[in-house]
Formats: sequence, C-alpha cells, structure tokens
Amino acid sequence: MAADLHCHTKLSDGSVGIEDIINIAQKSGIDTIAITDHDCIAGTVRGQVIGKRHGITVIPGVEISSFDNEAGKRVQILAYLADSPDRLEAICRKTSVARKRAGQIMMLKVASRFPITSEFIISHATGSTNLYKQHIMHSLMDAGYTDKLFGELYTSLFSTDSETNILAPTKLPSVEEAIKEIHGAGAIAILSHPGKFDNIDELDRYFEFGLDGVEVWSPYNDDELTAKLIDICKKKKALMTGGSDFHGTYGEKTVTLGAYTTPKEHLDKLMSYKAKKKRAARKAEKEKKEAQD
Repeated sequence: MAADLHCHTKLSDGSVGIEDIINIAQKSGIDTIAITDHDCIAGTVRGQVIGKRHGITVIPGVEISSFDNEAGKRVQILAYLADSPDRLEAICRKTSVARKRAGQIMMLKVASRFPITSEFIISHATGSTNLYKQHIMHSLMDAGYTDKLFGELYTSLFSTDSETNILAPTKLPSVEEAIKEIHGAGAIAILSHPGKFDNIDELDRYFEFGLDGVEVWSPYNDDELTAKLIDICKKKKALMTGGSDFHGTYGEKTVTLGAYTTPKEHLDKLMSYKAKKKRAARKAEKEKKEAQD
C-alpha cells in the first residue's frame, strides 16, 4: 500500500486539478493520498467522492501556515482527519484574508515594475483560492521575462535577502495557536517537511504544544535528517508520515506523486491514532475516579 499524504492542487499553489491528481495516483499504483492544500479544505469532499470512483482513498487534510515568532521561522503543519472541519475553516479563512492582502500588494508591485496588467497576473490564478508566488512567476514566464519559475528572477522578487524583493507581510497564527486550533477541530497535527524551514531545533517545543508527529519522509529531508527524525519520533512515541509535497510544475523541486510515501505500518498508526488517544483518556479518567473513591 503506497500512501502519499502531502499533495497540493489548483485550489492553492499546485498546477494540477483534484481529478487529475487522483488519476495520476491511480496510474502510479498509489491507493491512498491526502489533499493538503494551503489553508484550504475546499477540495476535501470532492476529492473523497472522485477518489471513491477511482478506487483511491483520499484522507481529509490541510496544510496550516504558521510562524514561530521565537525562532523567526515559518512553520507549516499538516492537519489530518478533522472531526469538525468548520473549526479548521475559521483559521484557514483568517490566513486566506491576510494572504489576499499580501498577494494584492505583490501583484501591484509587479504590475508597476513590468509591462503587464494586474488582470493578466490574476488570470494565472484561475481556480485557486488565492494568489501565490507561482502564479506571479507564471505570468512573468508567459510575458517572456524568465523561463524558470524558481530562477534568478524568483530570488530577486521573493527572497528576504534581496534588496529588490516585492514581499508583503502576511500575519500568520503562532505554532501554538495553529496546533490548538487543529486539535480543537479534532484533527491530528503533523509538522510538515522540517528540513524545508529548518524546524528541527524547535521540535521539543512543538511537542510541548501538543504536536502529534512529524513528516519524516519528504523531498526536503535528506537521508541523515530522515534518520534523525525517525529516532526523535521513536523516543517521543510520535507519529511518522511521508509525502511528496506534490505541486506539479509549481513545485520547488522536481518530484513525482508518490516519490515519498508513508509506510503502511505508519499509515495504520495515523488512522487509529485518535481512537487510541480516546481509549487512553477514558482509561486515565477511570483510574482517576477509582483513586478518588
């Protein structure tokens, strides 16, 4: 059983639609995926319906954006199997509004710097719930200013170290707040690709916040880091997942769907995790009551 638990669609910053991702999964021999669009759960129900039609299990998921103010780092947390998706929708909507404001500022800066219109840029985000950097870069590619999404021009426009960047601040929830909201929705909180934003040194603190596990198998985690994360998760008795962070042509890395997956043993642990926690809570409550009596 192959399970890719980190996939993005056109609803956020992926280049492929939900049905196409499911078709790719089917033809690749992957029978379980999770659609984890950024701060967007809109594709969950549709994904499950289409997946059932093709014999693909689609696990409800979303990638929540947050920021570690203490470490000064971006942190993304995968939320799976929410009991109350509406609770997740609230935090997603808040971030989406902030991202829309930032996107509009960046779009206007690009439109003033290059001879393209805002409408031209927006047209590249058709079908998405927001305007992402990939959409802006795609518009500049179509206008002939670059032949790469993630080349020198991208660095010039979107690197914090660049004096010519067009970045606009986006207020994100704290890591602690994000994990709290994920748990409040009855979902499981997994740290996304810790190798991407160098979140390793902060792991202990995130576990104190209630983090349930870590995305161990990822294109952003090299072999050494993967081994280190496995060791940490074993010691913490934490969940381990894997996923390709698939974005299609909008991905920072060239990666195919299913290139990184969650082993069956760990998929089973993820799927039974909430029931196990509830049993443990009931047992603890019973023991507490017996001790009081």
